[in-house]
Amino acid sequence: MKVILTEKPSVARDIAKCLGISNKRDGYFEGGGYQITWAFGHLVELKEPDEYDRAWKRWSLESLPIIPEQFGLKARGDAQAQKQLNTIKRLFKAADEIICATDAGREGELIFRYILSWTECMEKPFKRLWISSLTDDAIRKGFAALQDGHAYDGLYRAAKCRSESDWIVGLNATRLYTLKFGQQGGLWTIGRVQTPVLALIVQKDLDIGSFIPKDFWELHALYRDVDFQYAGGRFEHKSDAEALLNRIVEREFLITSVKGRQESVSPPLLYDLTDLQKDMSIRYGLTADQTLTCTQQLYEKKHVTYPRTDSRCLTNDMKPGMKPLLTKLRANFGALIEPLNLEKLTLSSRIFNDAKVSDHHAIIPTTALPGSLSGNEAKVYEAIVQRFVAAFYPSCVKQITTVLGCAGTDLAVQFKTAGTIIESPGWQAVYKNDAPSRQDKEQKILPNFVEGETGPQQPSITQGKTTPPKPYNEASLLSIMESAGKTCDDEQLKEALKEKGLGTPATRASIIEVLIKRNYIQRQKKTLLSTESGRHLISIIADDRLKSAAMTGEWEAKLKKIEHNDYDPDRFMAEIIRFTQKIKDESDRPLYDQSRLGDCPLCGKPVIEGRKGYGCSDWKAGCKFVLWKEMYGVPVSRDMACQLLQNGRTLHSYAIKPNDDVFSAQLTLNKQGETGYIKADPGKRVAVKEAIADCPLCNGKIIETAKAYSCSEWRNGCKMAIWKTVAHKKITVAMAKKLLIKGETGLLKGFKSGKGNEFEANLKLVEGKVEMDFSARE
Repeated sequence: MKVILTEKPSVARDIAKCLGISNKRDGYFEGGGYQITWAFGHLVELKEPDEYDRAWKRWSLESLPIIPEQFGLKARGDAQAQKQLNTIKRLFKAADEIICATDAGREGELIFRYILSWTECMEKPFKRLWISSLTDDAIRKGFAALQDGHAYDGLYRAAKCRSESDWIVGLNATRLYTLKFGQQGGLWTIGRVQTPVLALIVQKDLDIGSFIPKDFWELHALYRDVDFQYAGGRFEHKSDAEALLNRIVEREFLITSVKGRQESVSPPLLYDLTDLQKDMSIRYGLTADQTLTCTQQLYEKKHVTYPRTDSRCLTNDMKPGMKPLLTKLRANFGALIEPLNLEKLTLSSRIFNDAKVSDHHAIIPTTALPGSLSGNEAKVYEAIVQRFVAAFYPSCVKQITTVLGCAGTDLAVQFKTAGTIIESPGWQAVYKNDAPSRQDKEQKILPNFVEGETGPQQPSITQGKTTPPKPYNEASLLSIMESAGKTCDDEQLKEALKEKGLGTPATRASIIEVLIKRNYIQRQKKTLLSTESGRHLISIIADDRLKSAAMTGEWEAKLKKIEHNDYDPDRFMAEIIRFTQKIKDESDRPLYDQSRLGDCPLCGKPVIEGRKGYGCSDWKAGCKFVLWKEMYGVPVSRDMACQLLQNGRTLHSYAIKPNDDVFSAQLTLNKQGETGYIKADPGKRVAVKEAIADCPLCNGKIIETAKAYSCSEWRNGCKMAIWKTVAHKKITVAMAKKLLIKGETGLLKGFKSGKGNEFEANLKLVEGKVEMDFSARE
């Protein structure tokens, strides 16, 4: 008996139908010597910390870092998963051979191997079905060419390293920063990949926020209704532009050079998932997640090939299938395919390149045409067909003309303009119905200029302002994730940078969605902006390595090498463990320079401390900046002033009273020297002081408040509290911590009775209540 495991029930049905198996059992199909069963995604997961060591259930700084000696697996908790796993285990145990038919990629491999390990069937012989589409023809060819399962051991090792490294880094960093900076009930979630992505967005928003626009002036000459621009660029001072204008104002314009060149633009490469997501974002405003969902649905309906690919090329052995595929597509896309000579197709090495296809080729349509599609699915499918068909069109040929001129004989004041004529649209004809079309956007037709001609001109000066960088949108963020924070326009360099991207094509959409779900970023129309929570999280992470896009990109490159057996997985995990062990030490690094207050936000000079405030040292020259020593009823200490001047906000929240209301908030200071606050509410996490210990009554944390050391879960009814003053004696943090951890403080002096008599006692914690024990005195 051969048992086939798929990733989801729909794929099991497709394979059963293709193999002619119709007998449906409870959790599997059976027939012809096969049993076809299925998973529901990840049925088996890594164990939780307390399943290795009970002491790891408590969140405490002392227990970090948490690194299991050997990772263990557990079944997913829901009843449906448990039942299906038991079915799989029974079938696997009785099987003569197992066939892995999960998605042909890193995560699909991990799903299968984790189940294989959990069912204790690792020693059983198994094969791998590796296909790039779910058409009957692809399934039959795949079963005719089943590969030995161990040929994909490298892929499994990479997937396992990815899973375990995310667990180690994410769990330890999240616990550490939540314990050190978490608000009442708040959680600071940090991830190996998500945090560097968040850091990129935060930095972009900070660059925009700190951008100071500057005026500039440009010199133009209007000749024969064509705008010529001064070739020397912009002017920072209006007087410089006016001086040149005065030199040329009465002179005729002379054409000094007319040069034309022909440019041939090849069709774009086929879609990989990231390029498809970017294009759908630009053309239709779809999110990366929406595009992936639509493409996955089209794949499962057999209309397109495997979506989670990072290749934009096809393999050479696919060439014979291009004519039949285009012939089939002609039924729905006749107008697009009609100009092509299917007998003499251009099969360019740009498109057909074995070296640029690793696990899966580019996304293309299949011969299984859809009956009807609607909404976003139709848009995604049409885009995939258009890109595929365009690959067989000739290049777009442009004539680019550059014209130089000057006013009179003053050759020092050169002007320039350029025009573009589309001589042959080539592949751009595929997109002629776009509004506006690519041709309309690119084409600029010039009159027929002749070198040496002269005529009257109208010089002028225009004023403009420099503009800030644009915020990320879905497309630009995907581009920067693909290149691990590096910007580049060169197509070949982009392909090289892919090896060190942030995440993979399969995970980038979910990373963006997780950041939105956790309120670290938000969508505003098409842009992605960091929230106050996101900016604050990045500001409290002193360890630059946790925010480094470059380092995360290097890790991804190593995982790729592990896939191809070019890097030792044990070495990779050792590097991850060393990295994690340093996280705690790095978190103690100061988040600001305590030796200086900071610089004036108005003029940049050092700030000095005065009697009533912190003011600019250049006050004698007229700078009026002052940060007063009280804001909204809160005394501003020198330490808080350092935070405000250097970081723009306090690290902790304080009880402020701007009007009649009293609430917890962070104090802020912007680039214009204006003070403000960020109110702490469920939508905006704000850091407060470090948790002292776990609550003995619930799952909350004991934190320091104005009058007590109390539970973070007080809103949910927890009454645990240690008052800061007991019988006229101040209870310090150290005393409270000892009481919470050991259950008693030991004998303390300095208590006073109601009559003023001093006494000593041992404070004990009994069922969440503080009681005095006098037995130690006797």
